Amino acid sequence: MLHRFPLKAVSSSPHGVWFVVGTVCLGAFMAALDASIISIALPKLEQSFRTTMAQIEWVSLIYLLALAGCIVTFGRLSDILGRRPMYTFGFCVFLVGSALCGAAWSLPSLLAFRVLQGIGAAMLQANSVSIITAATDASRRGQAIGFQALAQGLGLSLGPLLGGVLTHMGSWRLIFYMNVPVGIVGILSAILCLPRDRDGQSHPAFDWAGSITLAGMLVATMYVLKEGFRPHSSIGVTACIVLGIVLLGALFVTLERRHSSPLISLAYIERRLIWLGNLSSILAFSVMYAITLLVPYWFVHIEHRSSAIAGLLLTTLPIGMALCTPFAGRLADKWSQQRVAAVGMAVAGIGCVLLTLYAYRTPIFLCGLFCIGCGVGAFTPANNARVMNATPKHDLGVAGGILNMSRTLGMGVGVTIGGLSVELLTAALGQHAVATAYRGSFIVAAVFALVALILSLVPAPTSTDV
Repeated sequence: MLHRFPLKAVSSSPHGVWFVVGTVCLGAFMAALDASIISIALPKLEQSFRTTMAQIEWVSLIYLLALAGCIVTFGRLSDILGRRPMYTFGFCVFLVGSALCGAAWSLPSLLAFRVLQGIGAAMLQANSVSIITAATDASRRGQAIGFQALAQGLGLSLGPLLGGVLTHMGSWRLIFYMNVPVGIVGILSAILCLPRDRDGQSHPAFDWAGSITLAGMLVATMYVLKEGFRPHSSIGVTACIVLGIVLLGALFVTLERRHSSPLISLAYIERRLIWLGNLSSILAFSVMYAITLLVPYWFVHIEHRSSAIAGLLLTTLPIGMALCTPFAGRLADKWSQQRVAAVGMAVAGIGCVLLTLYAYRTPIFLCGLFCIGCGVGAFTPANNARVMNATPKHDLGVAGGILNMSRTLGMGVGVTIGGLSVELLTAALGQHAVATAYRGSFIVAAVFALVALILSLVPAPTSTDV
């Protein structure tokens, strides 16, 4: 494979494969940095645009919707067109989207540019795990994926701190401009280091109908979760959208069964190991992003701390993730991917409980955040390697897309459930019990972690993974 590297210095190095991993890690770092920076800036954006928490959540959610809706499509297209050009172009789109977000003049314009940013992120994330999987053998795959998760952890670690400082001392626009220099380096690295992977063979027609149907189903599902269960939502409208989701789901299954080269092979996703791993990923990242959404509001509105201090304290969670992921990946290679994933979710659940019980005791609260970061950091490389090891080589692109779609859905569900649970509990308990509503939301996150733990413990079949 090394002879296909564009840069001679990479092809001649015995460690050339790690240049690939490094390039992928740069994309993971950039996407994670953007996600964590925006979470700490949401209270500032709420004030800047003179809107409500429910409306400003769309700045985070619409990015995740664009990402989730496109990621499987780009995963399949990368199998056809090549992962290197798709990944490189993804850097370009994300860079342009970030610059436009920084120049946004209103909330609608910011939301529109966040969609573009999410499309670029989808091109990157649809290919990240598949590029690493194709470049590494099974004995080093968990470690390599662990480095990718480490890059995400570093991005998440720096995001709250940088976002808090920039929004406190400067402008929220700078949090988007931060991506521009990183994106330029990423484009150059992708051009020079990623191997040429087009095989020159003809491929069947792309499943556009399945792609559009899946995107519509995902967007409708996230909209129902975001708006359908609020106190003043229309029950009739919610019921109609839910019916539409069911019909879209039935149409998608029909289209995939009839297409000669479906977007997602139903036989593939029906394997127990595949759907268990992806469902566990949705729940794990729901836990993480519900906490990431709520904690800045807790520090700013409940404890009345500044954005800079809130950002600094929130870094405890991604620091835990960054510290655990490399070791968890190596441990998963040598011990048991299933056990490492389960232990990770147990630690994350304990962290949620600590947030609930000791909300006003800052050292223990920070310990809870650290446990959540460590738990998700241990879960991610073990679960991802387990799923990708069960994937045939010709399905690596779509498998990586599905896995990243699950993670993105988890982020969206976490943002939605986190904000919705606080709103519903506040409406039920009264405005005087806002702090109690936040603690109730931490309990919801702990329940999600428990379910993910149980799913991780379900053994995969030893003969055929069906």
